[in-house]
Amino acid sequence: MAEKLYIRLGTNAKDAVHWLIFSDDQEGIIASGELPDANALEQLAEQAKQREVIALVPTSDISLKSLTVPSKSAKAMRLAVPYMLEDELAQDVEELFFAYSDIKIAGSADNCFVAIVECAQLALWQGWLKSADITCKKMIPDVLAMPLTNEENVGSAIVLGEQILIRQGQWQGITIDSNTWPLISQSLSETPAGEKNSSEQKSVAGNDSNNDVPSSFSLNAYSLLPETVAKLTINSMPEELPLALLAATYSQDKAGRFNLLQGEFKIKEQRSPVLKSWFMAAGIAMFALLLNVGIKGAELMQLHSQQAEIEQQIISTYKKAFPKTKRVRVSTIRSQLKRKLKDVGGASGESGFLAILTQVQPALALVPEIKPQTLKFDGKRNEIRMQAIASDYQYFDKLKIALEESNLTVSMGAQNNQGEQISGSFSITSNDDNQQSTNTSKGR
Repeated sequence: MAEKLYIRLGTNAKDAVHWLIFSDDQEGIIASGELPDANALEQLAEQAKQREVIALVPTSDISLKSLTVPSKSAKAMRLAVPYMLEDELAQDVEELFFAYSDIKIAGSADNCFVAIVECAQLALWQGWLKSADITCKKMIPDVLAMPLTNEENVGSAIVLGEQILIRQGQWQGITIDSNTWPLISQSLSETPAGEKNSSEQKSVAGNDSNNDVPSSFSLNAYSLLPETVAKLTINSMPEELPLALLAATYSQDKAGRFNLLQGEFKIKEQRSPVLKSWFMAAGIAMFALLLNVGIKGAELMQLHSQQAEIEQQIISTYKKAFPKTKRVRVSTIRSQLKRKLKDVGGASGESGFLAILTQVQPALALVPEIKPQTLKFDGKRNEIRMQAIASDYQYFDKLKIALEESNLTVSMGAQNNQGEQISGSFSITSNDDNQQSTNTSKGR
């Protein structure tokens, strides 16, 4: 984002809150202001929605330490540091949070740079922002956003409200109340050149950079500092709006950027409402797709089951019709049936058994008194021989007439009286077959 919202929080909720919207592209101030206390942070919620939010916190609540730790493993180093500094800290290490920086200082033997803050204080700052519905992923000690000079023993200072921010080095700085300025300026001015402050002696345990004061120290002042009787060299710089100076320095110092929000205090990425809506829609669509696939899968399984059942019924019916068959497969039943029908029908086409039987069936339906007993087919003569019984002779004549009307040639055999029933026989051929035989004779 080109525009950033800088919010400088206080130590307590009643402290004033300074804010500024800064454009990296234009390198200029878009808006700025001051809130009476942390409870008024909700007034910045709208400005924070479309901008990256960077919180600046007082370095007076933070201890910046630089150490030389005999370890090459970053993980082992970070596990050891809290206990190495335990004797120097006023509180139990369990109540403190240690945030580490990856900076490297040329010419320094220190390989570990850590910012120490109370867990409760860090949680308090985050709580204020969360209550105001402001998402902030970056929080830095205010002095680390102050200008860093290339000259040795030259720092920078600016007045912010009732406090003065002083940066003494790349990992050194203090934030003090204005009423303590005379004491601090006196200590800075009284440090003789070449003399080492006792707190500046470094060991494996490290040094407190809030107390380290380089010798022959001078300040580049970006605002009018309170008057002092101390002989401290102060270099007047063009006056700047405090947060504008911090924002401009932060935007330019990309390599040395540091963030207190690490580990348990790191803000997790939050998806935008639009993305959440898309993910919800995608989730619903995926659920619907899976549900549809599940239903189709269940239907397919049911169809497979029904198909298997039908195939078993076909095989059973085929074996019942042809009991001598040993091995039956559904894929071959069609061809086997065609072969058997061809064998039964003898000649191919309409002159076969099935063709004649098709013509006989309607005639039998017209004379239900005739009960067929046997049917035999003579393939060579294409003739059906039927043995039947009836209760009267007239029914045989009636059937003969009906068969002839069905375009069949019928020859009746002898009828025999068998008590209450009369049996008789019919020889039935198709007139089409007879016509074909006649045409063949004429051709010859």
